[in-house]
Formats: sequence, structure tokens, C-alpha cells
Amino acid sequence: MAQAVRHDAMRARNLALVLGELNSSGPLTRAALSEITGLTKTTVSKLVADLIEAGLVVETGAVRDGERGRPGMVVQISGAHIAAVGLEINVDYLAVRVVDLSRTVRLRRTQAVDNRRAQPGDVVGLLRDLALRAVDEAVEMGLSVVGGVLAVPGPVDLVRGAVHNAPNLGWRDVPVAALLELPFPVQVENEANLAALGELWFGCGLSDFLHVSGEIGIGAGLVVRGRLFQGSHGFAGELGHVVVSPEGPACRCGGKGCLEQYASQDALVSAAGGTLTSAGDISWILSRLEAGDTAAVAACERAGWALGVALSSAINLVDPDTIVLGGIYGPLFPWIGDAVAATLTSRLGQMRDVVPPVVVSRLGTEAAALGAAGQVIQRVIADPAALLQN
Repeated sequence: MAQAVRHDAMRARNLALVLGELNSSGPLTRAALSEITGLTKTTVSKLVADLIEAGLVVETGAVRDGERGRPGMVVQISGAHIAAVGLEINVDYLAVRVVDLSRTVRLRRTQAVDNRRAQPGDVVGLLRDLALRAVDEAVEMGLSVVGGVLAVPGPVDLVRGAVHNAPNLGWRDVPVAALLELPFPVQVENEANLAALGELWFGCGLSDFLHVSGEIGIGAGLVVRGRLFQGSHGFAGELGHVVVSPEGPACRCGGKGCLEQYASQDALVSAAGGTLTSAGDISWILSRLEAGDTAAVAACERAGWALGVALSSAINLVDPDTIVLGGIYGPLFPWIGDAVAATLTSRLGQMRDVVPPVVVSRLGTEAAALGAAGQVIQRVIADPAALLQN
């Protein structure tokens, strides 16, 4: 026998339906919302009133729906009250982004720091301080922070909020969520996955692509039909540890010849004759490239070849529509792009009529923090009733 739908469950579903439509379609009148959702005008009016009271939507100027009838007020998502925090721990910086419900970035805070030699508790403590200062500023703007997501460079236990293994940080089984202790719920996710979501929601706008995050580590996130593919255990996307040369140099992961040994920030700077100190800032190698330094140019050509080898395997396996290069690969693209394209063509041209285009991310190194904040926004859009109950 079919179960009756409880009134509160139906209301929660309808609130999500209305807010989701405003999120995907943009500003709409109540009449248009009624037509699109199939809900009665009376029901839509009640739902919109609840969403307005919660600060999730706002009514703006009147427009006319068609040639007849009275003008209707336009309803749209409000960015004036609700906000999310995106956090990131990377090898050489900490980042905080505050994003309101309309996906407008309200605050950007980044702190350069070498986390390779630091204890996890010290790193998390610095991030906590940075986040709390940003939240205080957000409150002064009239925003209420409803949650956060933390991006970390390694596989994550999503249940415990722990980093399984982040070799570039030297972390193994670190309970980051428990250490953070912020005054709102925080979920921990893999940096490369969140960078791909950041590109989806704030960047290229494509619905099918492979996003590659190039920094001290290299990760990838696969978006298929607007959804992130994480694998059965959440570990998909470890592109930096794809082997491009079996006899290559040893990697911190325990393998040999991994992509990170050729195309990471440290590898590029080292091959160009720099030191670990200069590896902390990509501007060092950019200055060498702009001066025409032959070692720097050769390092980028080798990195482009290695990236092309790894990407050709990924393309054969998952068949993405587009490759989006993020992080350091954006500013380095003029020096690595040709080598990547040539390698992909030589390795894939005989099997495929079309090699996926390679484009540069619009977001650079802030993709993961934006994706982290965007994930909180998505949760509010999907279940506004949970916020109304608080």
C-alpha cells in the first residue's frame, strides 16, 4: 500500500523545487514559477513568502507576464543574508573564500605559508584564525555563515573528515575536521574534486570536462553531465601519480616516474635550476621563462610532454569532452600548451577523429576554495527547509 506523504516532507520538497528553479533559471515571477513547477499560484506564494522570511530570496521590480494582466514582482535568490565559507589547506598557502547565496564572492583571504614542515595542528590552527577573521568581517556585512567545506590535497575519509594520505604535506590519517573546531559545520573534501566543482559553478560553465589542478601536487576532477565522478571509494582523480615513465625518478607516493616528478611546481622549478625556496612562488619560473631562459623553457616542454602522456591515458579511459588546466598551468600555458597538444595528437590521433580541446581555467588557484563554498550553497539550494528549521 502506498504511503501518504507527510505535509512537512511535501513542503520541504516544494521549497527545494522553487529555490532550485530560481537557481537554474534566474529571476522569475510567481506566475512563471507556478507554470514551470506545476504548483498552484497560492502554494507558490506561500513558499516564496517563507523563502523571503528566511532571507533566501528577494522580490525586485515588477514585470509584465505577457500582454495582459497586472505586472508581477520578480523573485530571485538573495545574496544579502546567507553565506558559505570555502577553506583550503595547500602545501604553500592557506585560503578562505566567503561566498553568498547568489554565488558572489564577498571575501578573499590567502596566507602564504610552507606547510611541508609544519605539524597538522599548527596548520589547522592558522587556518582557523584566518577563517574566524573572515567570518567576523562577513558578519559585519550582515551575512550569516551557515557552513563550510575544507579542501585538502589528498584522499579523504568523508565520514570522519580525515585525510587518508597527503604525501606532499607528510600527513597520514589526520582528523582535520576534529582539529578545526569552527562555529559552524565543516565537511572535508579532496582539493582536486572541489576545484573541478569550482570550475563547474564559477568558471567555464561546461557540463562535461576533466579539470587538472597543477600546484605542488597534481590532481584531477572529472565532471560528467554536471556531476562530479568520485569513484567507488572517493579516490578518483589522482592524476599526479599516473606513471609516465616507469624508470623515472622516485615519487613521495612510493612509486617511480609519476607525473608529479615532471610537471608539478617543485619539479618545474628544480628542472629550471631553482631551489625549494623559489619553488614556493611560481613567479620565479615565470620570470625565467619571460627572460627566455633555456633551462626553464626545456623544463616546461618536458612537463607538457609528461602531462600529455598522463592525459592521453585519462582520455582513453574516461573520454572527457574538454580538458581544463587549472592552478599553475594557467600562467604557464604559453610554454607548456604546445607540448601538451602535440603529445595528445601523437598518442591519440590514430584512434580518435577528434582530440579533446585543452583550455585554461578562469579561476586559477582559487578554484578549490570556491568549489568548497559552492558545495555548501548547493546543499542550501537542495534543502532550504533544513535552514528554515534552524
